[in-house]
Amino acid sequence: MANKIILSADSTCDLSPELKERYQVQYFPYHILLDGQQYMDGVDIQPEDLYRTYREKKLLPKTAAISTMEFYEYFKQWVDEGYEVIHINLGSALSAAHQNCRLAAEELGHVYVIDSCNLSTGMGLLVIEAGRRIARGMSAKEIYQEVSALTAHSHASFILDTLEFMHAGGRCSAVTALGANLLRLKPCIEVDNLRGGAMSVGKKYRGSLEKVLPQYTRDKLADRADLVLDRVFITHSGISQNYIDLVRSTIQQIADFREICVTRASCTISCHCGPNTLGVLFLTK
Repeated sequence: MANKIILSADSTCDLSPELKERYQVQYFPYHILLDGQQYMDGVDIQPEDLYRTYREKKLLPKTAAISTMEFYEYFKQWVDEGYEVIHINLGSALSAAHQNCRLAAEELGHVYVIDSCNLSTGMGLLVIEAGRRIARGMSAKEIYQEVSALTAHSHASFILDTLEFMHAGGRCSAVTALGANLLRLKPCIEVDNLRGGAMSVGKKYRGSLEKVLPQYTRDKLADRADLVLDRVFITHSGISQNYIDLVRSTIQQIADFREICVTRASCTISCHCGPNTLGVLFLTK
């Protein structure tokens, strides 16, 4: 008899509908607070809604972590039916959701909570690895142990086209944002998978996205002998198909990935970085 295991993740893992279906992933959406209203990320609000409100009213949303009680009720429906649950959270350095999730899991039992130490499809890569192990018939405890060990091997970074949203959200100064725009700088945001997903600014590229994105992609993937070639993600916050094709072509020149997955970032991710943000996310051995 197959193990009764539910695979679940925060909505911030940014998998496409096709991948969610393929690996039977349940999502718990984050709360988006915008212009006096509360929404559910990806359910009744999309990134384009955020951008339109910002353009029209100069209002940015706030995001709210999922509470312990919400997680408890969410997991209870499956635990009561005899399922075990594997849930993968947004990195603990980025949100209180992981701590809240752990408290709910400890109260219920039969729930295995993994701190992805990541965001977006850096999380999604781990969700897929969990899904593959469920399909192989592994136990929930074994999957929890193996996927937890993979967090240090999931790599996420993004190129920002503009610091406007970072500045509007209070995450960088007006002087820094203006300087970056005047100098045509495109900073690379690095996710630290050893510190709960804490983010920092890495290399600062200069020039147009057409010039920067291929160079960024080469910097991340070239000369690496430890790439896991099952798949690589191109995840973006809303960007021209021409840039996606450019990055895809660059990846194909560097490494023979079996699958290049293109996904759109959730509201929770997009509201912090703004449009025209793009990242290349992958696993290493």
